[in-house]
Amino acid sequence: MSNTSHLTPSIIGYYHTTLQGKFGLPRQSGIAPHLTGKIVFLPKYRDPSAFRGLDGFSHIWLLWLFSQSEREGEPALTVRPPKLGGNTRMGVFATRSPFRPTPIGLSSVALLRIDTNDENDGVVLYVSGADLADGTPIIDIKPYLPFCDIHPDAKAGFTTTPPPRLSVHFPPHLSALFSSEDVEALIEILSEDPRPGYHHDPTRTYAITYGGYDIHFKVDGETLIVTELVPLS
Repeated sequence: MSNTSHLTPSIIGYYHTTLQGKFGLPRQSGIAPHLTGKIVFLPKYRDPSAFRGLDGFSHIWLLWLFSQSEREGEPALTVRPPKLGGNTRMGVFATRSPFRPTPIGLSSVALLRIDTNDENDGVVLYVSGADLADGTPIIDIKPYLPFCDIHPDAKAGFTTTPPPRLSVHFPPHLSALFSSEDVEALIEILSEDPRPGYHHDPTRTYAITYGGYDIHFKVDGETLIVTELVPLS
């Protein structure tokens, strides 16, 4: 057996975004295209030559670590996908569950711009459409290649249809506290219904943390209603 000790993934940087915490994260990349973030690299990877040619690509693949999804003991070989209401078990390799034998994630995101002369961080990539939590470790970046990464005839297994979207009511006196870009991102995030698949209580209040606020909401039928913004202390 060959020596594989040198194959341990190296962290090259960290992802940062205004959506803090795990609750409310888009369940797949690309679902919230207005949700923006940036990748800040560790000092040894801030050489602009490492990014030469990357500005010619509109999208990139991010490989990253599920740093907030740790569980004790051996990972389960079956999981309960939210797509199936959390009641049906599927094999872990047939899902994108964060609880995996090797906790590596893969996301396709839009590359908005590259700043190779950031005053504080050297090289910074600005992206949109990510499904990563703030502070997620990045282990690699690869260009997205449309001629081979797109498979129009691919089958989607038990995820054939996308989940239905909720109608979002964001009162103007609350949405006015955010920029128009943030409001668009929030509506995309909230319309996906951040609640666990088995929660259907219209009287229960939930909250996601975004841009310095806990955003409280309720869901009544097919409508999500933002009820309150609570500033973070």
